[in-house]
Amino acid sequence: MSKKIACLITDMFEDAEYTDPAQSFKEAGHEVVTIEKEQGKSVKGKQGKATVQIDESIDHVKPQDFDALFLPGGFSPDQLRADDRFVQFAKSFMDEKKPVFAICHGPQLLLTAKTLEGRKATGYKSIKVDMEYAGANYEDKEVVVCQNQLVTSRQPDDIPAFSREALKLL
Repeated sequence: MSKKIACLITDMFEDAEYTDPAQSFKEAGHEVVTIEKEQGKSVKGKQGKATVQIDESIDHVKPQDFDALFLPGGFSPDQLRADDRFVQFAKSFMDEKKPVFAICHGPQLLLTAKTLEGRKATGYKSIKVDMEYAGANYEDKEVVVCQNQLVTSRQPDDIPAFSREALKLL
């Protein structure tokens, strides 16, 4: 059955961490909806390889309209977590136990939402200590699945495992 996946993204995302999983999701028949402050805007990846058209403004979407949440890494999550609207949006998926897929720096939004305490998770090595301070049980593995809800990975090399486990949850 086709699922609707919310993707919180803005400029300086890690190109492949959006493009590769998004392509896997779409090929499996799921819909990926990109969400930023401004609908219709184009955001650029930090490697300069990918440009993403924003489908919806954060002001015009509700978490209950989506089946899962996708958080690519790069500098995008750190920028988005400065805005409470994105933090609350991400928090609601964790609170409702809906699938959440976060790679590299993606968990930064979940850190700010204070939703990682007691959870098994991974992320880019530079946020390991932040995740531990937030109460996460950090595991240095290519992919970590927690409570059949949260899928996290560390870096672009982990994308195949990340996409595989995310698709299993969908």
